[in-house]
Amino acid sequence: MSKQPIGLFDSGVGGTSIWKEIHNLLPNENTIYLADSKNAPYGLKGKDAILQLSIKNTEYLISEHCKLIVVACNTATTNAIDYLRTHYKIPFIGIEPAIKPAALHTKNNAIGILATKGTLSSALFSKTSTLFAKDIQVIETVGEGIVDLIEMGKLDSSEMRDLLKIYLKPMIAANIDYLVLGCTHYPYLMPTLVDLLPNHVKIIDSGEAVARQTKAVLEEQNLINTEFTHPKHKFYSNGNPKIMSELLGKHFDAKFLDF
Repeated sequence: MSKQPIGLFDSGVGGTSIWKEIHNLLPNENTIYLADSKNAPYGLKGKDAILQLSIKNTEYLISEHCKLIVVACNTATTNAIDYLRTHYKIPFIGIEPAIKPAALHTKNNAIGILATKGTLSSALFSKTSTLFAKDIQVIETVGEGIVDLIEMGKLDSSEMRDLLKIYLKPMIAANIDYLVLGCTHYPYLMPTLVDLLPNHVKIIDSGEAVARQTKAVLEEQNLINTEFTHPKHKFYSNGNPKIMSELLGKHFDAKFLDF
């Protein structure tokens, strides 16, 4: 089983930010990535719809003989991962906004969280926030429209910059010193965010932590691919695969798959 691929799925191209971290840490692993772009963003859908989409993605990756599945989507993790872990035998790695490190390290007792509506309104997010951030000011902002612009290839557009200015304004006014990115699409905004935020604000996403957890689970279950062969990577989108290929770089091509 160690040669079988790691599967990843997201509501679009954003989870490729997670794929990059996993590939950097585990360069020998084969991977299959699903971008459910035609249903993006998941964050505006109800829990039942998110669960059904997550089941669909999971069953496709299982049919492709994946040995582990990374739910590379904050909204899908917070709304569906408990069900997936209960109903499928394959290991799952989920993603949550990195509230804990921000809450533990803030000096100003104020942090910002930029995430989708589906993540911010979930029970899992509420539990984590209450556990780690109950004594600090948390500025929660729904990043409505951000995923749509990224999926349309407008990452560096004036529309994106204007939208981010609106969303960051109350956070800057509250003097946050940490910004938590609660959607896997958002790390691609890092250059613009750094430009718009005061220099003292640190930006945190979950990518490295997810990669480390993926490695730990593979090692624990003896699923690490120890063969030094050229790994195979498959990227599928039911939207515009060109957008994903541009984010991945010239060495990786995405193909259309109507799933």
